[in-house]
Amino acid sequence: MQINGAHVLVTGANRGLGRQFALSLLDRGAGKVYATARRPDLIDVPGVVPLRLDVTDSASIASAVAAVPDVKIVINNAGISTGANLVTGDLDMIRREMDTHFYGTLNVIRAFAPQLADGAILNVLSALSWLAVDGAGAYHAAKAAEWALTNNVRLELAGQRTLVTGLHLGAADTDMMAWYNGEKSAPEVIVAAALDGIEGHRPEVLADDWSRQVKAWLPEDPTVIYGEAAAVLST
Repeated sequence: MQINGAHVLVTGANRGLGRQFALSLLDRGAGKVYATARRPDLIDVPGVVPLRLDVTDSASIASAVAAVPDVKIVINNAGISTGANLVTGDLDMIRREMDTHFYGTLNVIRAFAPQLADGAILNVLSALSWLAVDGAGAYHAAKAAEWALTNNVRLELAGQRTLVTGLHLGAADTDMMAWYNGEKSAPEVIVAAALDGIEGHRPEVLADDWSRQVKAWLPEDPTVIYGEAAAVLST
């Protein structure tokens, strides 16, 4: 799978990692970059094709699929972070996270899958796919579900030779993480790792030290995982 010459669609391309994906894809010689958002008028990357796409709206997804039959790589980047916890948080906000990260990603994949034979899908996941954090219960649950989705879709689409890659990262220096005072990776570094993963036909990309650390904790007892995580997060 080569980026050079490929026609690629990016969801949530109006800011943050999505905007960086659009820039980096152009730099790598993508033949066409469809940069999508609920408000395509906010997309400011020269050289892309802006396209309206709301991943929570089935009619919007169907319209996008009809408009871009030449796409061979789909990057599912659109996401939100409401800050809702699961026990005390607003149920509407919890559903909104699940509708975006799980059902939104799934519906985009289901719609584009027929044209992605010998193509690729990249799902932007998170180190929080594997680690619960107080204040991000809905995000953690939705990203964990999206991780499971990614693994299963990979199996389902193997017969048509569609590469399905999961991208995990800790914190990137984007608007969504502006509140966070810890170490953050530059968006271009995260995106470069992701695109290298596609070209290297890798099923999973751990883009930074934080995602690698959280993945390494997975075999541990939860008391160990959350004790060590608390120590790291408090520093």
